[in-house]
Amino acid sequence: MRSRCLVVSLASPFRRTPSFFCAALGVALLAAHSPSALSENAFTLTSASFHAGGTVADVQVFNQDDCKGGNRSPQLSWHDAPPGTRSFAVTMFDEDAPGRGWWHWAVAGIPASVQSLPENASFSGFLSKLGAVEARNDFDVDGYGGPCPPPGKPHRYIVTVYALSTADLRLAQGRPALMFDHEIGTATLGSVRMVVNYGR
Repeated sequence: MRSRCLVVSLASPFRRTPSFFCAALGVALLAAHSPSALSENAFTLTSASFHAGGTVADVQVFNQDDCKGGNRSPQLSWHDAPPGTRSFAVTMFDEDAPGRGWWHWAVAGIPASVQSLPENASFSGFLSKLGAVEARNDFDVDGYGGPCPPPGKPHRYIVTVYALSTADLRLAQGRPALMFDHEIGTATLGSVRMVVNYGR
């Protein structure tokens, strides 16, 4: 299909021919739609524990009452954070829980030099060694609390990694996850997320 080029006449001593403007426009459009231009520096999230749209394994499920899982926080890796990133934060939220949803995990203060978390970073001491702080989740436990929905339709769990403009959100260990979420939102440069599912 042949495209048309609209030529605008400008009162300027540096007049160009219509073919010049068409060629320049063509180069600009090709550059904007090239695969490298679209994918360059995309903030990405991967996980050895989760895959997008997949089902949470028992090792990441909560371990309390009738939920009998390993309660190990997932392995996460991220790449190509936005320029100016000073630290990272991670949250895990159940958007299908009744009411306002359910906070399973919120951690802030991950240094900008860190690009991955190993499995069980929450309870192994890995995060505390980095100087990161974890919120009190909606199970009333500091750190990670895995999925444990009521029997019925599977719930969706949103795991999000945030690139932040500050290394100090002035958050303390054990503060409510909702407070973490608010402070993270005030300093977010970019974010990337993965949605996984779990039901009983």
